[in-house]
Formats: sequence, structure tokens, C-alpha cells
Amino acid sequence: MASMISFSAPTPGGAQTVSLSYERTGAGDPLLLLHGIGHHRQAWDPVIRLLAGERDVIAVDLPGFGISPPLPREVPYGLESVAAVLSGLCEALEIERPHVAGNSLGGLLALELARGKLVRSATALSPGGFWTEGELRYALALLGALRKASLSTPLPMIERLSRSAAGRAVLTGIIYARPARRSPDAVLAETLALREATGFESTLAAGRTVRFTDDVPDVPVTIAWGTRDLLLPRRQGVRAKHIIPGARLIRLPRCGHVPMSDDPALVARVLLDGSGRRR
Repeated sequence: MASMISFSAPTPGGAQTVSLSYERTGAGDPLLLLHGIGHHRQAWDPVIRLLAGERDVIAVDLPGFGISPPLPREVPYGLESVAAVLSGLCEALEIERPHVAGNSLGGLLALELARGKLVRSATALSPGGFWTEGELRYALALLGALRKASLSTPLPMIERLSRSAAGRAVLTGIIYARPARRSPDAVLAETLALREATGFESTLAAGRTVRFTDDVPDVPVTIAWGTRDLLLPRRQGVRAKHIIPGARLIRLPRCGHVPMSDDPALVARVLLDGSGRRR
């Protein structure tokens, strides 16, 4: 069951009170899970049970996504601000330097937290920030089109589409390599999450200038990329390896941009291995 917590976060513009929704389960070293843009913490549901036997798992709705309210008006949706909010969340939950894993935007945030030495390890699944200008324009246009479609499609039609494998492919085939594996309820919920995300436009706008260009020499980093990623091509993983030479680069066969439901066992093993690395 989700919990909501309010806390003071040291954002670049000064301390601000922020509220975030999260779900916590399991036991062991803490592992913070961060979803991608337009998604919600339930993106991790396929792997939560596999992780919870060995990790204290904290899955978060990022600001303005899922049921987390948007950031205060004074706080921009930039990488530095959201990383500061996540650091404040960990402090509020009395978690000191957790392991972190993220997908897409969440993967970029995981690497930003690692760059700031705020985490013990970082595992990034198809992280943003390693694109060319053309690849970024393509990704932003595709994400914008998905958002527009979710807003313009009548709810009864979304419900009907979610009930068939072909319909689930229409709704989520861009982000999953195997959309039929997602349940009708999950596809409906995540389509509504995209539709209702109050932080979507601000986050998308902030991403237009984001590049990850720094090495992360002092924190173990794992980068994994699906071979069927249609949003961020897997060649970006090679660039990420050049920028972070010490990172472990892993190929996820037959997985899309959001690989957790495409191959839950493989992704769980990558996350457990990544959060078990020491430096």
C-alpha cells in the first residue's frame, strides 16, 4: 500500500516542503526505485517481489507523476532539483546512502545521485542523457505524441483497448517489447498515469537541455539496455560506457525501453547484482 510523506528538501532555490508517494517492502540493504517520465511507481511491480526477499525496496512516484503532487511552483523540474528532492526523501525516511535503480528518466536521476555520491550504487536501465541532438528530438516528439494520444483518447476506448493483446500493443508497444505480458489493469492504470501526470510538460521541457557528461568514479554503476528499445536506441549505452568507463554495460535481450515486465527475472537479477557491487 502506498504511503505519502511530506518533508523539507534542500532545492537549489532554497528549502521547500515537498510531498511524495512511495511504497516500501522487503528487508535488507535499501534499494530506491525510480520510474521514467509519464509512468508511475507501479512500473516496478513485475520485479518487486523478486527484489523484496533480499532488499528493502522503496518504489517512488516522482514529483508530478503517479499520485505524487507536483513540485512547488518555485522549484524547477531540472535534474539538480529532483535529485535534491530524492535526497531529502531518503533523509526523511532515515535511509543513509541507499542503492538506487532507475529506468529512463529514473535512470538519469540514479546516475545524478551517484555523481553526487548520495548512493551506494546506481543501476540505470535505458537512462536518458546520452543522446545526440537528433535522438533527443525524436524521443521528445514520441513522448509528446504518447501524451497527446492519452489525453485525446476517450476513457471507454482506452478500457476496451487494454482488454486485448492487440489493444495493449497499441497503447504501450512503444515502451514494451512484449506489451501482451502486461495485464489489462496495469495497461489501463499506466495509460491513465500518463494522461494525468501533472509534471509531464515541465519534466519534458527540462529534458531538452540535459546531457550526462561526467564520469562517476567512486560509485559502482551498472547500465543496462534493451535490445528492442524503440525510444532510446541501445547505441546510447555504448556512449554511456565511454563517459563512465568503470560502468558495467549489460545487454537485455528481447527487452524494450521499460524492460521490467518484458523479462522480470533478468531485470531483477541485474538490479540485485548491481546493488551488490562494492567499490
